[in-house]
Amino acid sequence: MSLPESMGTRGVPYPPERYHSEAGEVSAYHRPDSAAPDLSYPNGVKVDYLATGATTAGDYGLYRWHFGPNETGPGPHFHRAVAESFYVLTGTVKIYNGEEWIPAGAGDFVHVPAGGLHGFRNVADEPASMLLHFTPGAPREGYFEGLRELAEGTELGPDDMAEFYKLHDNYWVD
Repeated sequence: MSLPESMGTRGVPYPPERYHSEAGEVSAYHRPDSAAPDLSYPNGVKVDYLATGATTAGDYGLYRWHFGPNETGPGPHFHRAVAESFYVLTGTVKIYNGEEWIPAGAGDFVHVPAGGLHGFRNVADEPASMLLHFTPGAPREGYFEGLRELAEGTELGPDDMAEFYKLHDNYWVD
């Protein structure tokens, strides 16, 4: 039997098998929407750790980012080790696409490969939320938690700040 190209792999093979048992296993994880956020910032931003690099064996990280009504979010930057994707759930988020800040509303998706310039922020004076997806699954939780410590008043000198950003694969551009 031959499948039409539209039903095949389209030139991209499946990765090697990683599970070798003859039977499946009970291993699903459920995080209810009602769960408390994993991280809260002084400016009202809340972050849910939906799937971390640790829980996905390094495959990806998935976080739900809840903006408060005030303008917040990082300016233009890039990552050398990870790709980042954004899926807007509610509200309007401005996303820097390397050339300009574009409005992204509920249902919009933006993917940024490693090295791609990007940034994001809420500027609508109303709450917004989106999914942040990183691949491979770098430990972004340490970065998010470090940013909260800085927002709460922890001070780092220029060299320590540069090391913090380098450790977390964040390279800022003007």
